Amino acid sequence: QLDTVRKHDFTILFVLRPRFFSDHPVRVSPQQQRPGCAINRLRTAHHLETQPPGVSLSKRRNAMADANPPANPPAEGDPANLEDAQLDGADSGLVENSYDVDIQLGDLQQNPDSTLYSAKTFKEMNLSEPILKGLLNLNYFKPSKIQEKALPLMLQNPPRHMIAQSQSGTGKTAAFVVTILSRIDLSQPNQPQALVLAPSRELARQIEGVINKIGHFCEGLKVAAALPGALERGAPVQANVIVGTPGTIMDITRRRQLDVSQLRLLVIDEADSMLDQQGLGDQCVRVKSTLPRNIQILLFSATFPDKVMGFAEKFAQGADQIRLKHTELTVSGISQMYIDCDSEDSKYENLVKLYGLMTIGSSVIFVRTRESANEIQKRMEADGHRVAALHGAFDGNDRDRLLEEFRSGRSKVLLTTNVLARGIDVSSVSMVINYDIPMKGRGDTEPDPETYLHRIGRTGRFGRIGVSISFVSDKKSFQALSAIAELYQIDLVQLDTSDWDSAEEAVQKVIKSNRAKAAFAPSATDAAKAAAASEAAPGAEPTATTSA
Repeated sequence: QLDTVRKHDFTILFVLRPRFFSDHPVRVSPQQQRPGCAINRLRTAHHLETQPPGVSLSKRRNAMADANPPANPPAEGDPANLEDAQLDGADSGLVENSYDVDIQLGDLQQNPDSTLYSAKTFKEMNLSEPILKGLLNLNYFKPSKIQEKALPLMLQNPPRHMIAQSQSGTGKTAAFVVTILSRIDLSQPNQPQALVLAPSRELARQIEGVINKIGHFCEGLKVAAALPGALERGAPVQANVIVGTPGTIMDITRRRQLDVSQLRLLVIDEADSMLDQQGLGDQCVRVKSTLPRNIQILLFSATFPDKVMGFAEKFAQGADQIRLKHTELTVSGISQMYIDCDSEDSKYENLVKLYGLMTIGSSVIFVRTRESANEIQKRMEADGHRVAALHGAFDGNDRDRLLEEFRSGRSKVLLTTNVLARGIDVSSVSMVINYDIPMKGRGDTEPDPETYLHRIGRTGRFGRIGVSISFVSDKKSFQALSAIAELYQIDLVQLDTSDWDSAEEAVQKVIKSNRAKAAFAPSATDAAKAAAASEAAPGAEPTATTSA
């Protein structure tokens, strides 16, 4: 039931929707009645013995809270290095914003208040003909809401900084790529004019590809990847757009391979991670200190924790902002479930049982460590299941090859660490498995809700449907998942592993819906394959509508 109340340019959206598993009641399995079972131990400890079958995680969480209300957590202060960080550009020539842009995004697909809905077309946004032709050639006709709202602000003159937040898979990459292509002078192909920083090699390569594809008709466009092993040592970087990781950018700047004097635009993708991690944050500040004071800064991410937002506002002073509330960050198209496992061995057994569902589309399994990824891969291959592993211990060429095999479908199941948790867009991914619940802090003592959100965002991309399944095996993992669900107000549903026929039927229904949607919602990387075979006329209106 949907009721929409409009006032001025703001929309208030009230949503009441049925739970996905309303037709598939979840029962507590006989195994979960055993004293050794993790969930049964929690029931006993927190007076949950009387909970009926099919109880969702939120109800279990409420029962736990009633039995043992938590103490108020201590206030979390900003790290000293963030407060004291060098913040060049205070006297920037960029115009100060006169207001903050506070945009509330709904999450219902095909609804006027959806993150994917726009009343405009790219034609109406006064983009140049080559950019428009590149978008249309990739079947990008209508912008998403983040693109519709952010692009006019980022393209106005004099230029202004932007801090933009939107759900995973809603078009943030295309938004800053169009801005880059609109800002640079294509008559100077060898002069660096735009710099994009990404947290990982894989994401930098993906952004490089999106720039080349949207800019396919921009004569004079040259894009260089500043990554370990990708540049000739000592040779000057001759391209008008540079995409790389902060460490490599620092190296080539120090060696005077990169001329930063004419840079007009600095984009930091996955900015919360880049500014929050001590190493990357320091590197970003150092890179910024070498750039022209009047450079335009764009910070993009799906999540901006409060402590990072404070630093981001100093890093890009006076920036316009597009922000979301915690409860608006999850994507409605992702069915979020969990499996109660009574041991580490039980986690592996359930993972193997899910393998048949993983290969209907493509799946990503997230684990905590590289060692876990290697060990699980060996066990699964020994059991006759084909699985690829990718993590930071592989060299650059192997990482590029493994990700390309996954994109192309030559490998269907990918075991990885958080190196692939952010930004990677593979449209065929229909399932994400959190084999280990994401944790942070010294000794992994705290739940990591931002990483959880980015992990599950590898599925459900741009209007598709997906499934995320999280494994809990002890009190610590259960409480961590409960805290994440409470923060984002997610009603996680237990997947009943005592009846695999019903469980498989329920998950298959979601995955097959995802495959049907993929026919009309290709990602940036997948749409380019079709575009390479046939160049669309600039005035033609494609039948498919999507965005990067």
